[in-house]
Amino acid sequence: MISIIVYVVIRAVLLSSAAYKGTEKIFGVILICGELFVVMHGLGYVLNILKILNYPQKPEIAKSEDKEEPSVAILVAARHEPKEVLRDTFITLCNLNYKNKAVYFLDDSSDEKHKQEADEIKQACNLTLFRRQQSRGAKAGIINDCLKTLGQKYVAIFDADQNPLPDFLKVVIPILEADENLAFVQTPQFYSNISSSMVARGAAFQQAVFYEYICEGKSISDSMFCCGTNVVFRKNALVDVGGLDESTVTEDFATSIKLHAKGWKSLYFDHVYAFGMGPESLSGYFKQQFRWASGTISVFRKLIIRLFTKPFSLRLHQWWEYFLSSSYYLVGIAFLIMMICPVAYLLFKIPSFFASPEIYFLAFMPYIVLSLSVFYFVLKNRNYKIRDLFIGQLLGEVTATVYMRATISALLGSKASFGITGKEANAKAMSYIRLWPQLSLFFLSFIACVWGINRYIYEREAAILVNSFWAGYDFLVMSSVFYFNRDVK
Repeated sequence: MISIIVYVVIRAVLLSSAAYKGTEKIFGVILICGELFVVMHGLGYVLNILKILNYPQKPEIAKSEDKEEPSVAILVAARHEPKEVLRDTFITLCNLNYKNKAVYFLDDSSDEKHKQEADEIKQACNLTLFRRQQSRGAKAGIINDCLKTLGQKYVAIFDADQNPLPDFLKVVIPILEADENLAFVQTPQFYSNISSSMVARGAAFQQAVFYEYICEGKSISDSMFCCGTNVVFRKNALVDVGGLDESTVTEDFATSIKLHAKGWKSLYFDHVYAFGMGPESLSGYFKQQFRWASGTISVFRKLIIRLFTKPFSLRLHQWWEYFLSSSYYLVGIAFLIMMICPVAYLLFKIPSFFASPEIYFLAFMPYIVLSLSVFYFVLKNRNYKIRDLFIGQLLGEVTATVYMRATISALLGSKASFGITGKEANAKAMSYIRLWPQLSLFFLSFIACVWGINRYIYEREAAILVNSFWAGYDFLVMSSVFYFNRDVK
């Protein structure tokens, strides 16, 4: 934390005291804004780790008094999902070690083939099949329509590819029973298909970073939001806020804000009790990330409005956590800024980092070394391999242009369509035409790096060498798009 503060202060002083031209000033301000964004989220991560170390959360569990189990409705909303995936999910749900449950298949399919498959699964697994007359609000809409027909005390929601362990409800329901103000208990997602492709592996370890320290820290601050699956709601809490928010494709996140604003509490139970499937192809992953990013940024817009119109609807630490969560996908713009600035200096001699190399290293090296050390070693302490975490980071950086496109779309008010993440076998690699943003950055960074090395040979300025290093690093990062973009067998 000290290294972060020192770096930010030195950057601000150097920028304010530098003698720069108009264009240079624009690049300098843009760069420091991108850096401040990354620093802010790094600080939030460190604060969550401190909270976990100092205030480890132990959920209260209601004692068994041999009374009847509370009733639970288990909902799976699906639209055009593969039959094999759905069948496996419903088999695990029907086999949950909990007597007082009812499993509902919320079929929102529009074609006869998938409707017929839904009927077959309903008969084979003895489910309650729910369909609606008018389609609205995507997943949130059909869950809200079904919610009106339910009489159970609790509502468990699973995605179509999530397979819970037999004791899932036996473990989670007593936590809700122990606290009447608890709106929902969220459990982790864990991808079980990490060996199927490098994309699935990278996505899985991105999830691990989120569900380990970030979610635990948010839960301690009573700021944990619903993640859409592997979650159990108190039905009265959902009814109290008018059901799931239908105005965004990230209905889970938006609904959590409404629940906390009404005084309801949330909890993250950090034990894996369900296994699902991550996207296996790069196109499927990009589709998933675009949906998540655009939905989250649209909630970010609403959150800013709420801050000015209802500033006391959330507590201070909840505002902080929700702003961190809702603004995360702006990281695409931050990454792009950090890639473009070295290129601008090397090719067009436009500086953006106004400092001598000595000061740069004295301020930057402690900050970056300590930040990476904290990130890798706290996760290594939980038996994650640094190589796997690095693969997850590479996948995120390759997706920067997708995040940026989703951010612009959401800020302009466009609403992303809700679509399922592709889980089909034999998915093909993306055409390179569709990867033109990543390939443009790949070639641009390569050209800048080569030109920078030539400039250094003749000009012998250390700043050229530093910028050439970052252009070379960006070139290597973007080259990983070839690593991830493969056919899935």
